[in-house]
Amino acid sequence: MRISRYLLPICAGLGFFLAVAQTANAASLENLYRTLASKNYVDLTHSFGPDTPVWAGFPQAKMSPAADPKTKQPYTIQKDGFRATFYEMVGQYGTHVDPPAHFSETGATMDQIPLKDMILPLVVFDETPLLARDPNHAFSLEDLRAWEKKHGRVPKGAFAALRTDMSKDWDKDPERFKRSAFPAWSLAAVKFLVEQRGVTAIGHESMDSDTTEKMETETYILKTGHYQIEVMDNLDKVPAKGALIVVTWPKVRNGLGFPARAFAILP
Repeated sequence: MRISRYLLPICAGLGFFLAVAQTANAASLENLYRTLASKNYVDLTHSFGPDTPVWAGFPQAKMSPAADPKTKQPYTIQKDGFRATFYEMVGQYGTHVDPPAHFSETGATMDQIPLKDMILPLVVFDETPLLARDPNHAFSLEDLRAWEKKHGRVPKGAFAALRTDMSKDWDKDPERFKRSAFPAWSLAAVKFLVEQRGVTAIGHESMDSDTTEKMETETYILKTGHYQIEVMDNLDKVPAKGALIVVTWPKVRNGLGFPARAFAILP
């Protein structure tokens, strides 16, 4: 009896503090939502269709009205009250995610990438001033150090994106967008970002990470357990530092790549 008399107020006190903590957490999330809702958002994703650029080794997408398997007739709003599309395309199409398993037999597939790795601090390296003298410039470790001297250290866990303005040719000049060679990353810069700065993922406007056909950078980033987003858009509308990136994709079981939706929340 004596023990219960002591335990009762202790339990009551613990309950009170837990209730306060839960209320505080809920209020904190509400405040966070209000903050995020007040910010400006930038879509980092291209719209795509059957005629948009794709790597030469993959076919163009095919999109057709979904049909009733019994009648073979397409569903329509007038006849059925709904309509749907049948998609036939390679996973690496449009703005897309490359999970580690794309290049590694033991790497994580799309459905295995942690949710916390899909919302990250965003840093953007602007390579465009370097392209006048070298249109196919590989963003170098020297370029990266110059960026850090101006903007500060790349934060641990960040998503590192490379701006080249190739995205402006996506709709305007698709053949130019598909050109080779093109501006992209150097292996040295990406290795530094992973090994010295601890970035979570990288992204770029081109269909590949590398300026050469050796694919050393893409092989490195994926085989070290990091994902990448390719064919990004609107990086010219995002500051060098201070924004957040949110990246989503379908949860395909054992998925090796798929169109993704990425957007930035500006500071």
